[in-house]
Amino acid sequence: MENNDDAGKPAQSLFEAIRSRAFGGGRASGQGPWKVLVVDDEEPVRRFVERVLSRGNYQITVAADGAEAVTVAAEHGPFDILVTDLMMPQMTGDELARRLRQSDPALKVLYLTGFSDSLFKEKTTLWQDEAYLDKPCSVTGLLQAVSLLLVGHFDVPKEPSPPD
Repeated sequence: MENNDDAGKPAQSLFEAIRSRAFGGGRASGQGPWKVLVVDDEEPVRRFVERVLSRGNYQITVAADGAEAVTVAAEHGPFDILVTDLMMPQMTGDELARRLRQSDPALKVLYLTGFSDSLFKEKTTLWQDEAYLDKPCSVTGLLQAVSLLLVGHFDVPKEPSPPD
């Protein structure tokens, strides 16, 4: 069996880049990591998003639905970004974002959706500081989308060239 010491390095360098931005990248010194509120009615999705963003050194708070998210935001906010499912029972992600923006107009929003084909039937406009990502999403896609919303750009580390 061949030992491949380079396995996992591109993903690791991506996390290193995200970590450096999560602490101070675009924020005033001493403010700590970016605060993220993750809301999804599907537990596996919540756990995936929480695990990925935690590894990027984001400070994560999780809620299972819109009502819980409103309560959590009042207790632990403000947040830098809301990562929310678009289609949830009782309160859509769009309605949640509107409610949270009443007290925090600068809140950025990343909508996660398994229904991108019907996204613009439910939500006809994506506003500034909003984006959407199809579910299921990749680790890289999630990290890039959050970084783009928070700092406006992201340079993806290049994968090493295969040895000759």
